[in-house]
Amino acid sequence: MVGVFGARRAAVRTRELPAFIVLGPPRTGTTWLNDVLHSRAILPAITKETRFFDVHFDRGLDWYLDHFPANPDKRVVGEIAPTYFASSLACTRIYSVMPHARLVIIFRNPVQRLVSLYRLKRAYGLTPWSLDESIERDPELLASSQYATHLKMWQSLFPAEQLSVNFFEDLIAEPQGFIERICGFAGIARFQLKETERKEVFSTTKMTEPRVYRATRAALAVADWCKARKLDKIVHHVKQSRAFNLLIGGGAPFEAIPRESLLKIQEMLLPETEDLEAMVGRDLSAWKMPPAA
Repeated sequence: MVGVFGARRAAVRTRELPAFIVLGPPRTGTTWLNDVLHSRAILPAITKETRFFDVHFDRGLDWYLDHFPANPDKRVVGEIAPTYFASSLACTRIYSVMPHARLVIIFRNPVQRLVSLYRLKRAYGLTPWSLDESIERDPELLASSQYATHLKMWQSLFPAEQLSVNFFEDLIAEPQGFIERICGFAGIARFQLKETERKEVFSTTKMTEPRVYRATRAALAVADWCKARKLDKIVHHVKQSRAFNLLIGGGAPFEAIPRESLLKIQEMLLPETEDLEAMVGRDLSAWKMPPAA
């Protein structure tokens, strides 16, 4: 596959590959980051996540680069792709195509992040199960929470100076300082956040179950089909319409998650937390405290 891409580079050399990628994992402020950087860097237009390096790699570089708008101002090109973090395929593919890319990783309290991702999947009709059942049936929930394991994976290919480790808690505490660190690392001109950009990071606390699970699940499947065929504008227009509100949420509030389930998750992920603490030299004792229901 690398040889195929090498042969195609002459055809796409007038378009610039990303200089940086925000790897995620999901539910760590990446939607906020996409909104804030959208006018300051060149990011995929319309669609936030191309899923190129983990799902659509066989579609080729032309398909990928078609997602990026023209860049007459020569701004820094990047992608915000939270599903790449836990993907070994994405790791090796990014290295094969962009070995000098600068990579941003954002960590968050693993129990809170897992619950947030689970609720998002419930709202979007991606999982019909309880949290305990989802942990058994949905590998992404735990895999994307294995911070130390996957950080080691990225470190095995990319040198330390190309990896930036950040924490969601710093974004919540001081968004200006957080964005300045990201911009400094990625090569984006520093800027002052507007007051409207300091809004609450997109949260699942106000989301609900879907009105009709099967309808929501079917709508997401159609959206994925459209995105794979570069029909992102159709998906975008639907999201901006009233129909979107009928498909996402609108059902019953999420049920409270039993404290026993949260403690179980924390115990399962404790070795990862302790390994990460040693790797990055940051006190993560707050992540080890018993989670509240």
